[in-house]
Amino acid sequence: MKHKRLDSTISILEKLIGYPTVSADSNLDLITFAAELLQTKGARVRVSKDNSGKKANLFATLGPDVSGGIVLSGHSDVVPANAAEWSSDPFKMQVKDDFVFGRGACDMKGFIACVLAKLDDYSVLDLQRPLHVALTYDEEVGCLGARHLAEELQDDDLRPSVVIIGEPTEMRVIEGHKGCYEYTTSFHGTDGHGSEPDKGVNAIHVAASYICKLMELSECMKERAGPDSSSFSPPWTTIQTGCIEGGSARNVIARHCAVEWEMRPVRSSDATEIKSALEKYCQEVLLPQMKAVHPEADIVTEVIGEVAGLAVMRENEARELVFSLTGANLSDVVSFGTEAGLFQALGMSVVVCGPGSIAQAHQPDEFVTTGQLEKCLSMLDGLERTLVKPE
Repeated sequence: MKHKRLDSTISILEKLIGYPTVSADSNLDLITFAAELLQTKGARVRVSKDNSGKKANLFATLGPDVSGGIVLSGHSDVVPANAAEWSSDPFKMQVKDDFVFGRGACDMKGFIACVLAKLDDYSVLDLQRPLHVALTYDEEVGCLGARHLAEELQDDDLRPSVVIIGEPTEMRVIEGHKGCYEYTTSFHGTDGHGSEPDKGVNAIHVAASYICKLMELSECMKERAGPDSSSFSPPWTTIQTGCIEGGSARNVIARHCAVEWEMRPVRSSDATEIKSALEKYCQEVLLPQMKAVHPEADIVTEVIGEVAGLAVMRENEARELVFSLTGANLSDVVSFGTEAGLFQALGMSVVVCGPGSIAQAHQPDEFVTTGQLEKCLSMLDGLERTLVKPE
């Protein structure tokens, strides 16, 4: 039997997909839509914009103003979509059989739609425990919105105790994941004619040496896999170069080059060691070579985002709650990152559990199935028992 809130979920999901909230662009239209919907259901809504005024978080509350609430959290931004690779417009939802297509369908507007559809049920309950809805900006580019939200929650007298983050896990209960640290390292040399390369500092060549060092450190990390990391795939801290950009022509010494890279540490000590090794390599090897030719040469690393992993905890209220809601009795860990570590750092118990598969995230023709949406709605149904006052 079809879940009673499935149709409204799909209707809301169509609206959410229709807002092209690519991280480079504004998410304000989606936040306004969600805020108005929440307010009509009696929620107290706080919208917090970033410094540009073009991005915003939403934090809403149903129920009493007390600590110990439950947060249903999702990020509003999506990765870019190349329309040429899609079978249809990525920002116009398509439903075919049991598949719902559209950018963000599983990552993670499907979960957000389920939460917003359930407001019709939650809003008429006599809540003994607060229910919070958190929507963040710029998760895909460094969890920037969640860091902003965490700062606000840190200052609140009343703080939630449980967070369920609805990233696509096929409704499996995830209690741990690696960290996600993202950087852009820029190399500043000096240009010149390609026929006399020794008279310039070729930033691309320096960047290539830096990438080789990243690869060397990556190989070293493979030797660190141990019992505490065996559940991850792969079971070691990874380093990956995603983009390199620089130079102007094949016969001109490249004055500038930028390398975008990331690491996903199993443990924070790995991240500390990697950053220290890179700093030493730059200061003792690369920069002396560069400055010997051009004293103004430099290497600058910009931190795009450093998001701690979700540590597996012996005691985890969120895990036990979601076990009771889904009927699961086993949890798992994943290698992809989420905003969970930011909430955990505030002392909250956190799990990741949501509809859809991570294999579909960031892909052309991204989809979530109606079956996954119904499983999510069933989990949210069970949450009602935790929220209401006993008779």
